[in-house]
Amino acid sequence: MLRSVGGFFFGYLGDRYGRKWPLILNLTLMCILEIGTGFMNTYEQFLGLRAVFGILLGGIYGNAAATALDDCPTEARGFISGLLQQGYAFGYLLAVVFTRAIADNTKKTWRALFWFGAGVCFLIICFRAVLPETKAFQRQREIEQYNTEHGITQKTFKEKAVGALKIYWLMIIYMVLLMAGFNFMSHGSQDLYPTLLSKQYNFSQDRSTVTNCVANLGAIAGGIFVGHMSNFVGRRLSIIICCIVGGALIYPWAFISDANINAGAFFLQFCVQGAWGVIPIHLSELAPPDFRSFCVGAAYQLGNLASSASSTIETTIGERFPLISPSGEHVMDYAKVMAIFIGCVFGYVLLITFIGPERRMVSFKSASAEDEQLAAYAQTKFDVEAQNMKGQTEFVEEKDGSTSSKN
Repeated sequence: MLRSVGGFFFGYLGDRYGRKWPLILNLTLMCILEIGTGFMNTYEQFLGLRAVFGILLGGIYGNAAATALDDCPTEARGFISGLLQQGYAFGYLLAVVFTRAIADNTKKTWRALFWFGAGVCFLIICFRAVLPETKAFQRQREIEQYNTEHGITQKTFKEKAVGALKIYWLMIIYMVLLMAGFNFMSHGSQDLYPTLLSKQYNFSQDRSTVTNCVANLGAIAGGIFVGHMSNFVGRRLSIIICCIVGGALIYPWAFISDANINAGAFFLQFCVQGAWGVIPIHLSELAPPDFRSFCVGAAYQLGNLASSASSTIETTIGERFPLISPSGEHVMDYAKVMAIFIGCVFGYVLLITFIGPERRMVSFKSASAEDEQLAAYAQTKFDVEAQNMKGQTEFVEEKDGSTSSKN
């Protein structure tokens, strides 16, 4: 729930003060809290710390997307969008592997996993610290500085925000609804899947780890491939195709209980994360240019807030479908429940994508920024021409102080 707060707060900082240092601050605080999480001794302490952690986690997406896409060449937007988004799948893959390697094989169990995660976060901090601010934000600052120095009237950040909200309010609502569907799609197909494998199909820990790794490899491949293809076939059509093909793959993903389930898991996540690969650039193109970090982060986190009930919804539905597992345990029919749920989600995402807008390849410069840049260019050109004319006048000036008619 508190991730939305982080999306608003750090999104504002990113649009106001730049992508780099708000992101570094965000990651540094996350690193500290991850270390602290491993030392919690009561559920109340754990819940309180994770609530604060939620604020910090919520601030990551908007600034990360803006950092990756601000300076991205137009023809590479789809590919970079898919590559960025599959950082999620790659992180999930690492979590699966290191849970099995660390949490399942050390005395500190889950605590060790949090400490390991803090180390990964620290490496990202170091990596971002040595890279510069995005050129797009630097140009925006240069224009503002030039206008200030030359007395050119420009809107304050607050005035720009109010103006953008008046124009884009319906678009922002649409982005939240879209992201609710996408977050339901990812969480609905992933959160209970390890439980499906272990409880209903009696997979061992190693076998379940292999299947989840295969699924995430499919997610990485799908996100990059479909993200790139969206540059050519369009953002909306790419998502719609993924929903249709994904719906056709629900059966082999959920109802095959032998080793062939790996193929179903691979290709369903290829479609789920393939559609997700379009999202960073699709949201960035729909968002107000001056507030991309804020709007993209807020839409993502509000959508994620809506989807946080996905496991609860699936469990509630599952109470109507009990069965006895191969081990003789009374469990719910996870396969049937997840198939029903993800089928409905695919339908919702397909519909809301179909009726929604698309602004593929739109310029990331706002109209006001373009006007200000044009004014700055015109002023600079005028100054240069005036200086040149002055030099020419001095050159043809006669020795007696009179001026040639050529002036």
